[in-house]
Amino acid sequence: MKLRGVIAGLFASLIASILIIPSANSAEPTVTVMSRNIYLGADVGVALELIPNMPAAAQFMWDQVNKNDFSKRSIALAAEIKKYQPDVIGLQEATIWYCKKNAWSKKTEVFNFTDQLLEALGGEYVLASKDGTTAFNPGYSINPIPFLTIVKDPERFQRIFGQDQAACGFQIGDALAIKKSLSDQVIKVGNTEYEASYSIVPTIMTIYRGYTWADIKISGTPVRFITTHLESIWDENKVPNAAKQATQLITDVKETKMPLVIIGDFNSDPRDPRPANAANPGLQPTASKECPAGDSKCNAYRLMQDAGFNDAGPDASDPTTYTWGMDALLTGPDPDRLKAGQAMGNEYGFTDRLDYIFTKNGIDVTTSQIIGYKAPYATDHAGVFAEFTITETSSIESPDLPSHKPFPISFWQWVGIALLALLVWRIKRRLTRA
Repeated sequence: MKLRGVIAGLFASLIASILIIPSANSAEPTVTVMSRNIYLGADVGVALELIPNMPAAAQFMWDQVNKNDFSKRSIALAAEIKKYQPDVIGLQEATIWYCKKNAWSKKTEVFNFTDQLLEALGGEYVLASKDGTTAFNPGYSINPIPFLTIVKDPERFQRIFGQDQAACGFQIGDALAIKKSLSDQVIKVGNTEYEASYSIVPTIMTIYRGYTWADIKISGTPVRFITTHLESIWDENKVPNAAKQATQLITDVKETKMPLVIIGDFNSDPRDPRPANAANPGLQPTASKECPAGDSKCNAYRLMQDAGFNDAGPDASDPTTYTWGMDALLTGPDPDRLKAGQAMGNEYGFTDRLDYIFTKNGIDVTTSQIIGYKAPYATDHAGVFAEFTITETSSIESPDLPSHKPFPISFWQWVGIALLALLVWRIKRRLTRA
């Protein structure tokens, strides 16, 4: 009887242990990711139309940045981040605004959107960093240029410089913010540039784009995270720079075998290039001889898909998931944009899907959603939030990504800046004398 009871007890214990063994899926690590373009604060398109009147363009942008007060926007963005609690955040248009008192003074940092956002988060998030390298890749910049980018802001500049005006400029970049609890899990960090750039003013103003990346252990599994912001400007009958940059990105990561997450503003909608008669209020690339309608080689989004990347979603072809379309002052879409967006099927007036999270190599999406699409708006883009399950849990790491550097400012760029500054100075002198 005793032996029979012991055997019965052992059998019951065995059954119980089998029943409570966790499934393979429940043991797989998870990670949450957010993509957020935090907006440099001004309509660059309108400013470009004011060139070559550089002072007018600079003043226009500065006034809009003040109206779009990031000290308030950062609080709203921080509240959103605290609500969703992403482990990793890909930031685009992480902007720093600099000003100079005069030609020989050093530039002074007036606004730093990344620092302001991290401060609003109360220390819960930091930029990924390792061995002295921080996951912040400067993109294009317009330096403070005396006589050319002069702006007036007496209330602010009297406090900083003791005068009413200063030469100002900005730098936008990409950054990877992570929960502070992950900071000791960072393995590597790197920054790189795309070779394809766009010149607004030849020899003087070139837009560089790139990406920042970090390898981070998630529950012991190394995962590579990248955030990027591809070029928005395109020329007729040419392959858009966004597509060229996506092609380089795909090439750069081809040796990455570990789980991979690419976050960003790709400035590419699945419908691009669009037929000339298609609705296009966001002025996305249109069809041409070089880029026929729907041609994958001219569409960064399709290039990523063709390269085997999975779009975390939600479904980019669904109009309710569009992520871009707000006006420059964040009051909502203009009336024409709102009407166009609603005709497409987006009640809030967003007309294009530009923001994505892509994955590859054993990382599967669990859930995804569009965020920040309702007023009040903290930025001109809606964002993407997704949760993933890491199914490839080996500890194998991948080679570092290639390091491309932008060409330094050339002799002829300095000559061009000097000549333009001299021209503006002479015009101002004549107007003053008149």
